[in-house]
Formats: sequence, structure tokens, C-alpha cells
Amino acid sequence: MDEHRPVLVDAVLAALAVRPAGCYVDATFGRGGHSAQILAALGPTGRLIAIDRDPAAIAAGQKRFASEPRLVLVQGAFAEIATLVQAHGITRCDGILFDCGVSSPQLDQADRGFSFQHDGPLDMRMDPTHGQPVAVWLATATTDEIRHVIATLGEERFARRIAEAIGRARAIEPLTRTAQLAALVARAVPQREPGKNPATRTFQALRMWVNDELGQLERGLSQALNLLAPGGRLAVISFHSLEDRLVRDFLRRHSSVDPALASLPSVPAAAQPLLRLVGRKQRASDAEVTANVRSRSALLRVAERLDGAGI
Repeated sequence: MDEHRPVLVDAVLAALAVRPAGCYVDATFGRGGHSAQILAALGPTGRLIAIDRDPAAIAAGQKRFASEPRLVLVQGAFAEIATLVQAHGITRCDGILFDCGVSSPQLDQADRGFSFQHDGPLDMRMDPTHGQPVAVWLATATTDEIRHVIATLGEERFARRIAEAIGRARAIEPLTRTAQLAALVARAVPQREPGKNPATRTFQALRMWVNDELGQLERGLSQALNLLAPGGRLAVISFHSLEDRLVRDFLRRHSSVDPALASLPSVPAAAQPLLRLVGRKQRASDAEVTANVRSRSALLRVAERLDGAGI
């Protein structure tokens, strides 16, 4: 089994408030770290649906949990969560976890093309059977499109320099390897952020773009809202500001009355909040960051479906 340490495990279990006979969804199975702990808290009649876009994650889970009857493993994306869950006869669940992080095996296996630290094919697809690799997109996109993606999704201030460098390089030979791109970015960036590889933001942006990560998350959250039973918990782990901003705004929007209606003497039932926020955002402890450096940027936000809201 590939090594992968799930982040904020204790906080996630507390956030979901797992009921022994409940039904839960782990929308990002990864290598099953969070799922294993949820299963440990479930009783014999509890149920867990675990979803992942990556067929390698599903295959690893089938091996690890081959004798676990309470677990159903499903390959699919955030944006399909309602269809995937309902296909197993479930219309309401007691808790849903979204972990937006990339798994350690995806980063550490060079042939997946996610990492600037390992030379491999420039791919980055979470599901290698769908969509186009980053290399194909970089070969066909305009330099302005590349600049926009790197600036917007990577929040990279040298996006124009990098896009122009990509344009010059691909005119000489195709960009097909992660090491090629990482070296190109390192040459194009005039200043390095302390403790951060100069290619970090560019690789993040391209990965997010090719996998439509923000779009998938936005659609997944909307569907999760309708899957939650009254009292059900929604827990979301994000790893950078764009994800966290999307999650924060979604939870705030659905945990408050529409400002246009808030001043009415009586707010219509259909306009009442669907969620209530549970606690404040949580970060990994110093001890967890020391044990697992990839947890340092993790943020957990939690909300609960209100009784009877919209039902």
C-alpha cells in the first residue's frame, strides 16, 4: 500500500460526530486514512460511501478493505457526488467529508506527473482515463491563456514571464516532462519565495486547471448540501486560499438569510438558512505538522444541516 498520512484526523472525526448506525460519505478516499477512522467509529449497521477520481486509489482501497462490508468504493468526481451516492440507494446521509488535497502517492509517483521534484511525463490528471494531460494543453493554449491560468489559479506574480518562457520553449521542442517545465520556471522567475520551489505555484495552477478542481468542488458542495440529513455534518479540508475562499463563502452563504430578505418582518421558510457553522476553522497542530509537513497548510471548516431546512 502506498504511504499516505491523512490530515486533521481527530478534528475530522469530532466534526462529523459519527453516529454508529449512520451513513457517511468520504468524497476523497485517497488511500483510506480518513475512511479507516470513520469505519472504526461506525457500528455494524453503519455505512460509508468512499469516492475518488483516481482509479489507483480505488484499486488500493479494494485491497486494503477487501473484507469490509460496510464500505462501498466508487470511482468518480466531486461534481458527480449526488448521482454516485444515490446510485447506492442513499438519499440522505449523516456526514460528508471533502479533502481537497493531492495524495502523497500522486505526488511521489513520477509517472503521474504531479511533482516538480520527480521527473516524469507532464500529465497531472487525477483520473488518467479522462481529459487531456497538461502537456497537451500547454502545446495548444495561447500564451495569454497560460498566463491567466498561472496568475489566477497559482496566484503567481511572474505569470507573464513564465507563460512567455513556455511559448518560446515549445517553439523549439514540445514540453513533455515535469523536469523540463520546472527548470523553465526556475529560469523565468527572478525572485524565489523563501522555502518554496519556484515551480510550486505554476504546478499548482496547471494541476487545478487540468482537473477543474474549483469547479468540481463548487458543484460537489452544492450537491452535498442536498444529500445531508437534518443534523448531518459537512466537513471540508482545503489546502490553499482559493479553495478555502470558495468553501468559506459557500458555508457563509448557506448559513445566513439572504440580505435582500433579512429585513422582512417574517422571512419565508424557503429563504431560511440551510446550514449553521460549527466552530471556527481549524489548522493542524504543531505536532502534526512536525510529523507530516504536508499538513501545514490544511484548513478544516465545518457546518451542520439545520433541522427541516428546505426539506
